[in-house]
Amino acid sequence: MAGTVAVALLIGLPTELIPNPIFTRMVAAEWWNTPVLVASSVLSGLLLATYVREGDVPTDERPTRRGGLGGLLTFFAVGCPVCNKLVVVALGTSGAMSWFAPVQPLLAVLALAFLAVALRGRLRGERSCAVAPQPS
Repeated sequence: MAGTVAVALLIGLPTELIPNPIFTRMVAAEWWNTPVLVASSVLSGLLLATYVREGDVPTDERPTRRGGLGGLLTFFAVGCPVCNKLVVVALGTSGAMSWFAPVQPLLAVLALAFLAVALRGRLRGERSCAVAPQPS
């Protein structure tokens, strides 16, 4: 739960999907931005929860990279196209609106796919074992 809220705040505040006085969004959010933020936050929270365990357990780094890429893609997908300085430097303001904005829904789908694959990879590695009763 804490991971889900943290990711929602980390992405939602700077993209101003969560209204706040610090950040300003120049272009109105699309109808799909908030559901993508919610889905990404839930998947990220579940993914983060798989890293909380006792003991030193070797892990596969691929889900970590996929999860990080999914989070980054979510930020670019739901963010304002002309508020993103990297996009504006690379494409200009008109390029951000005519080239980058139409690609954002695809970035959202890719972000959710990367997060889902990362979560699946982490959950596949989990092992279950029988719990032995403690002697009283």
